[in-house]
Amino acid sequence: MIQLTNTAAAYPGGRIELSIPPAMPLDDELLFAFCAANRELRIERNARGDLEIMPPTGAETGHRNAELALDFGNWARLDGRGVVFDSSTGFLLPNGAVRSPDLAWVLRERLAQLTSEQKRRFLPLAPDLVIELAFPSDDPDKLRGKLDEWRDNGVQLGWLLLPDQRQVWQYQPGTEPKRIENPVTIGDGALLPGLALPLARIWEPLL
Repeated sequence: MIQLTNTAAAYPGGRIELSIPPAMPLDDELLFAFCAANRELRIERNARGDLEIMPPTGAETGHRNAELALDFGNWARLDGRGVVFDSSTGFLLPNGAVRSPDLAWVLRERLAQLTSEQKRRFLPLAPDLVIELAFPSDDPDKLRGKLDEWRDNGVQLGWLLLPDQRQVWQYQPGTEPKRIENPVTIGDGALLPGLALPLARIWEPLL
C-alpha cells in the first residue's frame, strides 16, 4: 500500500494532483483502503481516475466548517427527513469520480435503498444537497467547475460559499448558476423547508 507522509507539512494549504497510469487504475476498493491509510488527508478521485489530495484546513476554514455543520445539523435534526455528512465522507458519482464535499445531506428514503455494506464505504449516490466552502488559496473557477460536476451527477442543490468575496453561488439541475451577493442567510423552501442558514460567522469568523 502506498502511504503519503508529511504531505501537509510539505505542501501547506496546497492541493496535490497525482496522475494514475491507465494500465494501473485505482479501483473503488483500493481507493477506499488508500484513504483509510491516510486519514489525515482529504483524497478525491476525478472522473479520469486521477487523485486530488488536500492537506488539513487552516484554523479559520476549520472554524467556518464547524459553524456550517452545527447550524445545518440543528435544522436537519428537527426536520428529520435526511442525514448530514461531513467532509470526510466520500460519494461515488455516476461519472466514476469520488468526491467529498464540505457538507452533504441525503434523504433517508434514498439511504434506505442501500445495503449495510454500501453504507460502510463510499456512498454510491449523489447527495441531495452539497455545500462547498472555499479555502483562502482556492481558485474560485475550479470550485465552480466542481459544483458543475455535482449538479451534472444528480445533486438537487449545491451551494458554493466564497468568504473573501462574500458570495454564494447556487447550482440546481437545468439552470445556470445563480450568484448571491453578501446574503445574511440562505435556504430553499422546496428542498429544505424552514432552513435559513446563517452566514455571518462565515463572512466574519469569530476567531
